[in-house]
Amino acid sequence: MNPTKNEIMLIGEKESFLIRVLFKKLEEANIKAFFVPAKITNIDAAFSRAAVLAYYLDNSEHVKPDLMHYLADKLTETDKKIALIGEKSDAEETVAYLSSDLILKTFLRPLDTSDFISTMSAHMNKLSSAERKKSILIVDDDPSYMGLIREWIKGTYKVSMANSGLQAIKWLGMNTADLILLDYEMPVTSGPQVLEMLRSDPETASIPVFFLTGKSDKNSVMQVMSLKPQNYLLKTIEKEELLHNLDQFFSKKN
Repeated sequence: MNPTKNEIMLIGEKESFLIRVLFKKLEEANIKAFFVPAKITNIDAAFSRAAVLAYYLDNSEHVKPDLMHYLADKLTETDKKIALIGEKSDAEETVAYLSSDLILKTFLRPLDTSDFISTMSAHMNKLSSAERKKSILIVDDDPSYMGLIREWIKGTYKVSMANSGLQAIKWLGMNTADLILLDYEMPVTSGPQVLEMLRSDPETASIPVFFLTGKSDKNSVMQVMSLKPQNYLLKTIEKEELLHNLDQFFSKKN
């Protein structure tokens, strides 16, 4: 499993003269970057290499809804951010597809390269510090609940999300987690089935798992604990209690 690389993925319709100039400036600032065409297949194949993305919008091209929806989902899933570079009209059209918390900054053209480089450098330094945080993967088919838990813990932990068991397994093929918060009841692949897959793979067998469950009756709790997770948490848990449980777990682990 590969750790997040300290590189910028620079997306564009083509590797234009202006993009090559920007690469040169980044190189002079000792910042690693690589170019990817603005196509879902190309971006997806290289996504794990990137610490942060920058999209150089070409005003000769219309915004691609499929690509923007993909980026919105992928950035949310991986807790990464994207910088936008373009004319005001292009930037406004693109922003309509992305929530504000996914956008690192919008840079209007003509690009102030000094501002761009200082912003990207500061963000990557922040990510380097965040790498020292414990990493938690939340797996739940309810995006609203998953987003709430992320908001509660993202200040203390590095948080990633997966909306299904299979997406979690795929994510863990390229990343690692210090703890998984796993929904017990999910369609298609249930929490217990996901746990079984995790334990059967040497790469993921030792990752601690807390089950998230909406059932608090004795029989349900006994059924959950019979699978030997590190703990279980009721979905009615309050923010402070959740943070206390996580803090206690990592303190004992250390």
